[in-house]
Amino acid sequence: MRVGVRSVNRDREWRLGLGAASLLAVAAVWQVAALMVRSLLLPTFTDTIAACARLAASRDLWQALWVSNQAAALGFLSAGVVGIAIGLVTGRWRLAEQMVDPYLNILLAVPKAALIPVLIMATGLGLLSRVLVVFSFSVVSVAVNTRAGLRLVDRSVIEMAHSFGANEMQLWRKVLLPAALPGIIAGLRIGLIRSVSAMITVELLLLALGVGRLIMTYQDSFQAPNLYATALFVVAEALLLTQALNWAERRAFAHIGQAVVE
Repeated sequence: MRVGVRSVNRDREWRLGLGAASLLAVAAVWQVAALMVRSLLLPTFTDTIAACARLAASRDLWQALWVSNQAAALGFLSAGVVGIAIGLVTGRWRLAEQMVDPYLNILLAVPKAALIPVLIMATGLGLLSRVLVVFSFSVVSVAVNTRAGLRLVDRSVIEMAHSFGANEMQLWRKVLLPAALPGIIAGLRIGLIRSVSAMITVELLLLALGVGRLIMTYQDSFQAPNLYATALFVVAEALLLTQALNWAERRAFAHIGQAVVE
């Protein structure tokens, strides 16, 4: 048992060491390239980190993140609920798929940036329009991946469950949901990244609010360190949210695995 724990700890330390080494390498290349180019548009790594510290101590950054994340959170949560429901229903029943699939294909085919002016014109310039933009960016990924995960269930497994007397609720709890969970998590992960992308896109293209307003302000005034620092905060937020989703994924697998055993 102790040997196994030591092996796991050693692997974790090895991965952390590789991650730290790669970050140091990127920082070194960034610093050297900026010193060689000496451009107003490319700050050094040290200047960017100093700007991160200044922004972290200012109220402007946190107010901007609060404004932006309201739309991102509401849009992503709505896309998650609706997308999972659509994916499960269309993956289980062919009639539902035939009814919904054309609209999913339209959302997949149409460039998302082209939908933004339409949604703004239809709903105005408030929070609702930004939530709908984030929703439109994310819902298709969640629905399609959920449906794909459910489709991976072998028909023979479903037939065997029916032969043992499983009703529809038991079938969902014991077979369908555990099988669909990887697809659901994959869809949520992609939808989360697209939510952050939509949050910034709508603020840069049409509505000068939140983080988008900060980026445009720093760009117009050639404050490159602050611009890069703001981008780093957005990237850090996306990474933290992804890690939180990975933790929820492990908990969900453990819970469903226990439910299946029971």
